Amino acid sequence: MGITERKIRQKEEVRSSILKAAWQLVIEEGWQALSIRKIAEAIEYSVPVIYDHFANKEAILLELTKQGFQILNNELVKAKKRSSEPEKQIEAMAYSYWEFAFDHKAYYQVMYGLGMPSCETVNQISELSTFTELVLQPIKDLIATSKTPNTDAFLKLHTFWSMLHGLISINMMSNDNSKEALNQMVLQDFIAGFISGIKG
Repeated sequence: MGITERKIRQKEEVRSSILKAAWQLVIEEGWQALSIRKIAEAIEYSVPVIYDHFANKEAILLELTKQGFQILNNELVKAKKRSSEPEKQIEAMAYSYWEFAFDHKAYYQVMYGLGMPSCETVNQISELSTFTELVLQPIKDLIATSKTPNTDAFLKLHTFWSMLHGLISINMMSNDNSKEALNQMVLQDFIAGFISGIKG
């Protein structure tokens, strides 16, 4: 291995250790507590070394957000493959999204720590565009066979996403496991209403 290759590999190893340390801190203390200083202390490097790899804390959180959307997208692809019918795909993806949020709470909180991703964030994260396309396609397919084929698919996507995220956020704040049955009923009611609303 040449000097250049060794330097590239070392740089990648340091970058990887920064992300691992950042993720450990997120799990232990929450994403709001993350700082460049804490990451530097955790991996026993100086603060400037962190800045050699990431412009700021937000750049690290963006990388963790990408990882979160990669995991979510993989789950959504699996859910979508369970049926060829758009309404069943939408239903399966809604449940898969819900499960992801509670199985990967730390990732979900990083992904939505600053609210719903903006257009600028979508442009920075290709995984977010993939997510959009995954959910958008069955919505478009369902609209195409509905009584109102001119319905705005992007509007419906945002309705779907906002309702799911809102219900998940309420539950994450409350930490009340006794409401699991009610939550499932609300989720079912939302999905059924969303699908019948499109079908007309």
